[in-house]
Amino acid sequence: MKYICLGYLEPGKFENMTESERNTMLDECFSYNDELRKNGHLIAEEPLQPANTAVTVSWKNGKVAVTDGPYAETKEQLGGIQVLEARDLNHAIQLISQSPGVKLNCGTIEIRPAADISEMMRESERRRRKHISR
Repeated sequence: MKYICLGYLEPGKFENMTESERNTMLDECFSYNDELRKNGHLIAEEPLQPANTAVTVSWKNGKVAVTDGPYAETKEQLGGIQVLEARDLNHAIQLISQSPGVKLNCGTIEIRPAADISEMMRESERRRRKHISR
């Protein structure tokens, strides 16, 4: 089963580390990710640029509205995502809890099971084909 892991970082924590501390943390994290990948658990990963580079898109007053930054002010900001393949939630927790990033207390990681929407997609495709054939 796939699990989406959302990594939240405390602003300033990474930036306030010494270069040596940052390099050690990055090397340990990348090494662990290599292990996860090698064992078929890490499907994808994508780091994000800082929250101040983000925009939020919404629908207001009948049109698209774009605002700067994340929608809500938070103590932690989304720093990246990973997609894991794990037997179950406990296995996903076990895999993530061994991550050096967790042990170095740079933030928190939220783990959510990926939703299987394949049946919804098939039904939508059937409806759309039916609509086109009319």
